[in-house]
Amino acid sequence: MKPITLRNVPEQVARLIRERAAREGLSLNRAVIMVLEERLGAPHAAHEPRYHDLDDLAGSWLREEAQAFDEVLAAQRAIDPELWR
Repeated sequence: MKPITLRNVPEQVARLIRERAAREGLSLNRAVIMVLEERLGAPHAAHEPRYHDLDDLAGSWLREEAQAFDEVLAAQRAIDPELWR
């Protein structure tokens, strides 16, 4: 593939690309390509993996989301001594 260099990307556009990349666990390059593909109506690249399980979700949470989930799980994993009498 031929590389393309973008200059003078508006700060708001750059911020939105960075946010999308972080949210979806993508590199900035992949996020830009996806936006261009979507906007131009191009099919996604053939090299994009397709999963039939949950592997594509691994690592997709923000640190705060993972921490909140772990806190909820910790409460559920607590043993109630009254139930074990």
